[in-house]
Amino acid sequence: MPIAVYALTAGAFGIGTTEFVIMGLLLQISADLGVSISAAGLLISGYALGVFVGAPLLTIATRSLPRKTVLIALMLIFTAGNIACAVAPDYATLMAARVLTSLAHGTFFGVGSVVATSLVAPDRRASAIAIMFTGLTAATLLGVPFGAWLGLAAGWRATFWVVAAIGIVATLILAVFVPSADERHEAAPLSEEFAVLARPQVLLGLAMTVLGFAGVFAVFTYIQPILTRITGFSEAAVSPILLVFGGGLAIGNLLGGRFADKRLMPAVIVTLAALAGVLGLMSFAIHGQVAAIVFTGLLGIAAFATVAPLQMRVLEQAGGAGQGLASSLNIAAFNLGNALGAWAGGVTIDRGPGLGAVTWVAAAITLGGLAIALWSARLDRRAPVALRV
Repeated sequence: MPIAVYALTAGAFGIGTTEFVIMGLLLQISADLGVSISAAGLLISGYALGVFVGAPLLTIATRSLPRKTVLIALMLIFTAGNIACAVAPDYATLMAARVLTSLAHGTFFGVGSVVATSLVAPDRRASAIAIMFTGLTAATLLGVPFGAWLGLAAGWRATFWVVAAIGIVATLILAVFVPSADERHEAAPLSEEFAVLARPQVLLGLAMTVLGFAGVFAVFTYIQPILTRITGFSEAAVSPILLVFGGGLAIGNLLGGRFADKRLMPAVIVTLAALAGVLGLMSFAIHGQVAAIVFTGLLGIAAFATVAPLQMRVLEQAGGAGQGLASSLNIAAFNLGNALGAWAGGVTIDRGPGLGAVTWVAAAITLGGLAIALWSARLDRRAPVALRV
């Protein structure tokens, strides 16, 4: 892989850390700001909805700018947003700061996916995307457990100060290593970019992404209270267990990329089916400590095995002219799924059968994504798509 792909990974690490680290800080933020756990969970939904709205808007607004310039500017927004989180005096300000930070997320991964695939041979495009998304897995493997530990030891604000410092480092790495070869690229006409929204398979791909990842975040958002209040772990034990989850993400991400390079649509179907199965079985596993740890790792594998196949599916169906917008829209779809999952988990806790039923709800949501994937595959068999990226 070209070193520029790994530079994109550095940016993904910073963004992934700020997105995911709050899962390990819910109890501290809830207590410090005087809000409920489900209200603290909405900080994840707010971030995700900010990505959902900001990704397509910023992608369109920056479409004619050099891609390297866009990536660096987005990392600066990210850094400023995390500083705002660190100094937020109340819940409303923290929510606003989270939304500000989220504006960098979708467009970074959307533009970054296009840049990554342009740097490698056609048969390695899904792997290039997977390498970039390894930054997210590294964030979960290293950044989230460290952030949870730091939040417990020095307060949750210290975690956001460290994440802001990560943003500065990532900005410098992108500036040095991402090539400027595309500085004179010409943006496709807006009509051609928006035409991707008229393609049924693109829309089905986005729907798969929303429902698939909603299941993941219905559980992962509330992983700290699940592990402490149902499984019986101490708060201090959550950080090392999140390391197991992060290790699973790294494994699943690379496996999903390799599988997608060989057989894309089967990879989408198999990974979504595996994710639904893991979520369903986790309903039993969370009542035993050893089983809970094992299934936390399996959840990480199954969750990120879906990422490269889902992203590549949308890119494939979008074609050349609409790739930039379609890529950002799929990142927005991931985050709409995050928001939907966090909301569904919160409703299940506050108004439904309770914390122990969150995994069942998550499995049902992911099965919806699998059903759409099977429908999309059936449409492929009826009318094979000739257009490929």
